[in-house]
Amino acid sequence: MSAFEENTNDNRTGQTKHSVPHKLFFLGPQGSFTHQAAASAAEMLGEDGQYIALVARENVPSIISDVEAGEGWGVIAWENSVEGYVVPNLDVVIDAKDLAGLSRLSVDIAFDAFVRADDGKVCDANEGEHTPLHEITAHPHGLAQCTRFAREHDLTPVPASSNAAACRDVKSGQVALGPALCGKLYGLKTLERNVQDFGGANTDFLVVAPRDDARSVLQGYRQADIADFETIIAVIPLSTGPGVIAKLLDSVRDEGLNMTSLMSRPIKGHAGTYSFIITLDAAPWQSNFSHLLHQIVSDGDWVKTLAVYPRGEHPNPPVDTWMLPQGGICRKRLHASDVETKEERELLW
Repeated sequence: MSAFEENTNDNRTGQTKHSVPHKLFFLGPQGSFTHQAAASAAEMLGEDGQYIALVARENVPSIISDVEAGEGWGVIAWENSVEGYVVPNLDVVIDAKDLAGLSRLSVDIAFDAFVRADDGKVCDANEGEHTPLHEITAHPHGLAQCTRFAREHDLTPVPASSNAAACRDVKSGQVALGPALCGKLYGLKTLERNVQDFGGANTDFLVVAPRDDARSVLQGYRQADIADFETIIAVIPLSTGPGVIAKLLDSVRDEGLNMTSLMSRPIKGHAGTYSFIITLDAAPWQSNFSHLLHQIVSDGDWVKTLAVYPRGEHPNPPVDTWMLPQGGICRKRLHASDVETKEERELLW
């Protein structure tokens, strides 16, 4: 039984289960990676035949507003395997009044380069005339993942609200980056396929809902005996100074919780103040996690659960020396005679 199934009060259990949403909002227009994620989420949520309308929005704040107004649920990009967290979306979730993530899903990311149909001469090597290309447009994360292609063609980056919007609105003389399906969807010519800097990239998306809906879905997870969860919390220490984060991490360790991610975000407009976003392999109702949350609150600090969802497999590959950035120190890739000189240079002694 899916935790998302539509149910009513069950006299045998005395528990109420939540029905799936009628709408699922995504960052449009059609053809965006978020659209693909939303389609997958709708298939998952409506697996018993319930119809869920996919509704495009121009920006993520509009998605959040619709979700908080109870109009439906939303799908937002969360973390990319090349560029990391989608920071504006993270900030929106931290600041949201009535919103939480309840599911996480991954979409493989690959970019094709497109031009308008009337710029098609650039794709034909047999023709001598070429439409001059001077700009490249995509979502900022898309631009960041295709820097080599832009550099090779001397193209000036032009950010767009989404990759699909870039393809829809591409102008003469521009190259747009987006999923392969955008070519057919918007009648574009494919200049080159798979122009991303790194193969095998993926982006994780969060399904977000009003907090009461999220709590109801999580209750369904618990009834279904799902054991492994991942939870994202944000913590703001009200007293700052040396050792504050060490104390927080000591508490995480003492409760036996496995932390898989830690990052900080500034509290906007207040220099030197930060929220700390922690991802843990546990659910907040587990006794040790619950004790951690109550301890944070009793210490007078601020804490908020941003998302709880069933945990998938964690990739845990080794970090090989060839993956390491230039510079820095790693004895495994140095000759013994070079260690001392290298340490002095890189550690700034």
